[in-house]
Amino acid sequence: MTGLRVVVASDKFKGSLTSNQVATAVGEGVRRTRPDVTVDAIPVADGGDGTLAAAVAAGFNLTPVTVTGPTGEPVRSGYARRGETAVVELADASGLVRLPNGVPAPMTATSRGTGELIAAAVANGCTRVILGIGGGASTDGGAGLARALGARLLDATGAMVAEGGAALTAAAALDLTALRERLAGVEVVVACDVDNPLTGPIGAAAVYGPQKGADPTQVEQLDGALAHWADLVARETGRDLRDAPGAGAAGGVGFAALALLGAGLRPGIELILDLVGFHQKLVGADLVITGEGALDEQTLHGKAVAGVAAAAGAVPVVAVCGTIRLDPARLRQAGITAVYALTDLEPDVRRCIAEPIPLLRELGQRIAADHLARSTMTATERGSA
Repeated sequence: MTGLRVVVASDKFKGSLTSNQVATAVGEGVRRTRPDVTVDAIPVADGGDGTLAAAVAAGFNLTPVTVTGPTGEPVRSGYARRGETAVVELADASGLVRLPNGVPAPMTATSRGTGELIAAAVANGCTRVILGIGGGASTDGGAGLARALGARLLDATGAMVAEGGAALTAAAALDLTALRERLAGVEVVVACDVDNPLTGPIGAAAVYGPQKGADPTQVEQLDGALAHWADLVARETGRDLRDAPGAGAAGGVGFAALALLGAGLRPGIELILDLVGFHQKLVGADLVITGEGALDEQTLHGKAVAGVAAAAGAVPVVAVCGTIRLDPARLRQAGITAVYALTDLEPDVRRCIAEPIPLLRELGQRIAADHLARSTMTATERGSA
């Protein structure tokens, strides 16, 4: 008889554990109760922070690169590579987590470092780039990224325009010659879970600017600057993509990816699941365990847990989390059979964040006891029944 097999495909617990640490702890708990069970750990992410780590945990090789941080300081980042495919995470190079002392710079922050990562990967022979764009610190319309790839953005005097979203109002000319040469034959695919346009009341500045420190006056200024940038790009490329779904993602990096890199956009979790081989690991599995730090309203809209549950098909799915803020009935509708929270074991959230691994191991034991009874048929047996 073929033994039971469990796939643990969890996102990170933000501020506490990486996706790999979550998967390892839960798997250890499952094996304590059921040492005969095979556990396959597949760390996942939704295209935001943690995407690079998930790719490395899935077997990609990390290539370290020092790049320009969102406010100009050098940061140690890198891209993950397997064959000719590179995985680049905007959050790691140009994200809010890279702001010195956490101080926002809504008007001047740049996406340049992310473009430098892409440039390094392409220079090293990569012909396909997977770009995760969640968690950015800038609202520069992706101009910094484009400039790192060779675009020249000049003011009326022919001088280079400064970095950041506010400076885009001074742009008078755009030269894409070097960018086009560099990216010839390179496919760019963007992991994107929002459909906001670049400008307007639901655009990059209006919706996401306040999260990056912009006050109402600055939001208005940034929106005007992005509109001017879109005019310039449309004049140079012959296409106006400011209203394309996803153009407003990551402060307009989505716009630059679409309009200047010829990128395609895909839901982040779907892209990452393909990348880490989730569908292959799912074959013959008896149970999928997924998870993230908090199960809340966002969980049901493009996050890893809902994406894993949707991809699991007929295989039962349970979730682990730090806290749960959703009605279990709604989670069941999303394909999640049961939820196990750290706060079920330890009501003190601070202790859950500080010491989550023993709690996750215990949850793994409970899941094994509840869902992997010795009388449970294996996937092979179900298929022949």
